[in-house]
Amino acid sequence: MSPASTYRIQFTPDFTFADAEAVVDYLDALGVGALYASPLLEAVPGSTHGYDVVDPTRAREEFGGEAGRQALGKALKQVGLGLVLDIVPNHMAVEDGPVDPWWWDVLQHGEKSRYAKYFDIDWSSGKLLLPFAGSPEDEREHEHYVSAFWRRGNAELNYRRFFDITTLAGVRVEDPEVFEATHGEVLRWVAAGDVTGLRVDHPDGLADPGGYVRRLRERAGCWLVVEKILGPDEALPASWPVDGTTGYDALREVCGLFVDPAGEAGHTALAAELGVPTDFAAVEHECRELVAGTILRAEVRRIAALVDHPDRDQAERAVAAVMAAFPVYRSYLPEGRDAWDTAIATVGSDAARALDEQVRADPEGELATRIQQTSGMVVAKGTEDTAFYRYTRFVALNEVGGAPDRFGMSPTEFHGRAAAREAGSPAAMTALSTHDTKRSEDVRARLAVLAEIPDEFAAAVRRWTAAHPIDEPSLNLLAWQSLVGAWPITADRMAGYLDKAAKESKVRTTWVDHDEPFEAAVAAWPREVLDGPLAADVAAFVARVEAPGRSNALGQKLVQLTAPGVPDVYQGTELWDLSLVDPDNRRPVDYAVRRELLDAIADGWLPPVDETGAAKLLLVHKALRLRRDRPELFRGYRPLPASGPRAAHVVAFERTGVIAVATRLPVGLAAAGGWGGTELPLPPGAWTDVLTSRPARTRLADLLDHYPVALLVRGDQ
Repeated sequence: MSPASTYRIQFTPDFTFADAEAVVDYLDALGVGALYASPLLEAVPGSTHGYDVVDPTRAREEFGGEAGRQALGKALKQVGLGLVLDIVPNHMAVEDGPVDPWWWDVLQHGEKSRYAKYFDIDWSSGKLLLPFAGSPEDEREHEHYVSAFWRRGNAELNYRRFFDITTLAGVRVEDPEVFEATHGEVLRWVAAGDVTGLRVDHPDGLADPGGYVRRLRERAGCWLVVEKILGPDEALPASWPVDGTTGYDALREVCGLFVDPAGEAGHTALAAELGVPTDFAAVEHECRELVAGTILRAEVRRIAALVDHPDRDQAERAVAAVMAAFPVYRSYLPEGRDAWDTAIATVGSDAARALDEQVRADPEGELATRIQQTSGMVVAKGTEDTAFYRYTRFVALNEVGGAPDRFGMSPTEFHGRAAAREAGSPAAMTALSTHDTKRSEDVRARLAVLAEIPDEFAAAVRRWTAAHPIDEPSLNLLAWQSLVGAWPITADRMAGYLDKAAKESKVRTTWVDHDEPFEAAVAAWPREVLDGPLAADVAAFVARVEAPGRSNALGQKLVQLTAPGVPDVYQGTELWDLSLVDPDNRRPVDYAVRRELLDAIADGWLPPVDETGAAKLLLVHKALRLRRDRPELFRGYRPLPASGPRAAHVVAFERTGVIAVATRLPVGLAAAGGWGGTELPLPPGAWTDVLTSRPARTRLADLLDHYPVALLVRGDQ
């Protein structure tokens, strides 16, 4: 059974089982259905994310170990909250030392280790190559492995890894023995009723994602969602027995609803004027080819060796080109052959045809399996982690699962997609912020305002760039948007973000090949801007977009919390959260402040829409409590059209006894003089706004006079 909602918590050595136990009462009061935990198994000491698991057979000691886990589970059960757990089936953390006991046994005994088959290692290539040595002079010849110069890894690595992270080695969970060894402890927690849902990390990296989730569903039998990044018009394979995705598809839809398509031309013109690329397809393809030929070349070479073609170089080029041409992250042959056929047709070389013939002849063989596993890596690293930092025309759209070339989403399209989710995957997770998003929901909401004022923003960027540019056009435009979106922000936070952005874009510098003078200039830029005369101008511009940004933030949160799916609230985002990409979005959450504000709301306080974010907390609290206490209201889906001169500025829909109403494009609404005579005809009966406890009016000027959103239930609550 799916939870009413989830609340994601990032466990760290500084936020343990005991710390989570201490906020269980707050989560219960907020209205949460289940605590959604980051990975809890033993990981690399000091890890702040937990995806670097070293021992899947025990709860992490730095969090409090098994005793701490059980105490947290007991506290959750006492108040009726579930526990959804993030699990990592694709990889484990490895080093050239005894960090991971299984991996260390492989290093000691080589192919004869009982764990040798647990990891995806190409033993036919000789000794295991570990690219952890600091220089060629530091390389060493061990019995079963070579401690090699780190630069050799991207081209010569002979074990599958997680993307280009050599310290995360791929695990062969398609083997039943490996599945049991890596999942036994978590399944024990599920069987005991301590875990009520599972979130599967990165299923695209698995040899057989469908087979994996079928086995997991059979063994666990609980709510099950997968971190599958879908293309804008892609659906999950029909054969997967899962409840849905972790919600990046919903994120794209909800965010797009608050972006004005009319602003596209202005932002495109500004980007072109500044020298920023405006052809997303071209940028994306270039970036995918780049990563396939550099940081993921070892994977490409391993696949090319399986292709029956006389010219190894041509085979390698064909493999890289086919993966770069995928219209989605990966195919799941024999299902979804259209994506495969599209990629092959796009390349069209003799070697690509040879590759195609082999894959068609054996769609479940090693060649087909490896190219599918790797295509998702090429797409993710090429698109999310490279192109999104080069194509910076309008970065509110540059999000995981996003489509930067689709500028906004009409209410009609949104309603159609929401109705389809209700019909096909009503228990899928929905999200607006996650630990992996490029920027938080409230940053995107503020940046969405820029779509309504493209000329004003362009004029500001011209002034700012003339006074204090970054000497790389894409990063320059990204920097000004990020500064506006995350304002107020410290120079250190901004510098950390820009350093990551510059290296991810791979234009002037990278993670491995540094342009030190450029990096120094980028590092100095935030403090020079924030401490200089431009700061006042930026602050004045932010003041222009702050209020409509808050309107957008409340609107998109209401839509996410009430539309079909199981809504997730990322830690801390029940108040305004102006975070950028990790690690910025993993800063500590001040639960004392949230408790105090929630107590006041529980006492009847109707907070203003101001800098405290209490209005967002009110909205989250009321919506979550309603979903948890009256789940029967959140079934079905029907658009509610408004009538009158400003009908385009509202989006509204009815479930089964609950209505959500949100303001769209608030700048344009204000410029037109407000709602005027626009009305929202309501279904028969008396309706009450649970946010204000007032009877609902059909005139939007009355209904939305206190908040830019309304949440209506039939009767008097």
